[in-house]
Amino acid sequence: MKQLAPRGRQLKARGSNTAVPVRSRDRIDTWRKWYKTAEWQALRSDVLLAALFTCCRCGFLGESRELVADHVQPHRGDRDLFFDRSNLQCLCATCHNGDKQREERRTF
Repeated sequence: MKQLAPRGRQLKARGSNTAVPVRSRDRIDTWRKWYKTAEWQALRSDVLLAALFTCCRCGFLGESRELVADHVQPHRGDRDLFFDRSNLQCLCATCHNGDKQREERRTF
């Protein structure tokens, strides 16, 4: 009997060193990795704490995971502007993902 060639991807043994897939936008926008730095995490915490975990737009009082440290002026990949404390404000996810994004799209 003739042996068939394997089809599809080959399975790897558990614990083998497999590469984690990288999203295409992460390859294009290298500044996105700045959000994962300890410097950003400390800055974000400082912004949320200074605002007493309250959205600057609607006054929503929330937990850290419900709030965003938003760039008042879009940084567009400028590292100095990205980490500028005076360029950050506390917004709830609703205000950040809705109104603020629409405003930025109009000016870009």
